[in-house]
Amino acid sequence: MPTDSNVQQAVPFFAVSNMENSLRFYVYGLGFGIADKWIDEGTVRWCRLQRGDASLMIQDFRRDGGKSWSPNGPLGLGVSVMFLCRDALSLYREFTARGLTPSIPFVGNGMWVTSLRDPDDYSVEFESRTDAPEGTTFDEKANDVTE
Repeated sequence: MPTDSNVQQAVPFFAVSNMENSLRFYVYGLGFGIADKWIDEGTVRWCRLQRGDASLMIQDFRRDGGKSWSPNGPLGLGVSVMFLCRDALSLYREFTARGLTPSIPFVGNGMWVTSLRDPDDYSVEFESRTDAPEGTTFDEKANDVTE
């Protein structure tokens, strides 16, 4: 299989309906930092968010002028981004402590999986490898796993 060291990373790019709501979710909720941004007329219009080695880009819709655009259908429909991480269970606890409502972690394909929907209904998932059996779920009250 050919390799090309010039290609470094694939970065999801989401068009968002409200930059302020999206930044609140990704920065204050999920703990991403703003790595790069484009400010137009005093407003963040685009930014690259980063947490660890993972990145995500978001840009708001232009609603004025010749460059205005909006989608024909609902945002986020059928779109998922999976972040591979060391410990999805610790992220579940972190997100819950920050007031978010991630899905109860379960084991699928040999990985703990927890997911959330962002303000535009994009699916954001966090996964980490595990030896726990398929179908195992995390018991919030016991802070443990159940088979």
